[in-house]
Amino acid sequence: MPKKSDRIEQTPVVTPIVQSTTFIFPDTASLIDYQRGERKGYIYTRYSNPTIEAVEKKVTDLEGSDGSLLFSSGMAAISSACMAFLKSGDEIVSSYPIYGGTAQLFDNLLKRYGIRIKYFQASDKAGPERSISARTKVLYLETPTNPNLQIIDLKHAAKTARKGKIISVVDSTFATPINQKPLKFGIDIVIHSVTKYMGGHSDIMGGVVSASDKYLKGIYDIRKLLGGCIDPHQAFLLDRGMRTLSVRMERHNLNAGKIARFLKSVDKVKRVIYPGLDSHPQHKLAFDQMDGYGGMVSFDLGSKKRASKFADSLKIVKNAVSLGGVESLVSIPIWTSQYGLKKSDLDRSGVTPGLIRLSVGLEDSGELIDDIDQALKKAFRV
Repeated sequence: MPKKSDRIEQTPVVTPIVQSTTFIFPDTASLIDYQRGERKGYIYTRYSNPTIEAVEKKVTDLEGSDGSLLFSSGMAAISSACMAFLKSGDEIVSSYPIYGGTAQLFDNLLKRYGIRIKYFQASDKAGPERSISARTKVLYLETPTNPNLQIIDLKHAAKTARKGKIISVVDSTFATPINQKPLKFGIDIVIHSVTKYMGGHSDIMGGVVSASDKYLKGIYDIRKLLGGCIDPHQAFLLDRGMRTLSVRMERHNLNAGKIARFLKSVDKVKRVIYPGLDSHPQHKLAFDQMDGYGGMVSFDLGSKKRASKFADSLKIVKNAVSLGGVESLVSIPIWTSQYGLKKSDLDRSGVTPGLIRLSVGLEDSGELIDDIDQALKKAFRV
């Protein structure tokens, strides 16, 4: 038998799950050094954890940031990133439309604490300049927008924010770091719901914030106090998903483009929204700042009844909320992502009763088109 000292030094191929809430210190002096910030280590998984930290490093490398912080959900990431820099009397200037959960966070929760919210139309390039005031502390953007896929000029928005000494935040979930890197355009903070494309398998819940060290300390403190840190096992599953992110996004982009072009050829479909189409009003901007147009396609069937009939008639595509998984999912925004918003807010964001949001998966594109085609024929009989 070989001696213990002869053991080969090895590391696992896959990031190990460190499923422990707490960590042993060799002595009290080491604990004191840690608490004083003189030595690095781990004390409690709500603060940090080896598995979580390893996956954060991978996101950091992907985004080109100084660091990243993983959260238990996309909403935990969004709320923590905003709360880190806001107090009563401050103002957020936000693009619109945005994910319904974010809108409700702004309108129903942050307003309670004396934080003012001001919106501008996402397609209005000059919107941020007109909206910013002396009270503005955060410029919040979402691009492509949910669910109508408008594109915001990131370079211009970042320049506007810097000029006003305002922190710029971008939710880049629909794009992923494969299709878009907001930080390279001067944006300060980028957020993803890793529940979606970065996880990619519809089996985890999480969010991530990537930024420079200048901003991460404040966000880390909020995460620690509110307890929004991701679980180690969820981080492990995210690591697994990120291993195939690049190849998955290549297929998402390809399939979505084919489906968008097919829908465009159907005369009865009122409008098709996809940044990769020449007909998209911001197609050139998307081409300039994105490396791919994404896996989301939205289109309008003209009525609530048609939208419901279409969703109910699909066989391969599943009727479910969320997006970004390997399987194709359909949702009707007025009943899902934008549910609970006032009619005036829906009108402002162009979310009509007949709007369909399609998250295009990795299935055979021909089979997906056949499925969509037969469901459209049934919908237009209503």
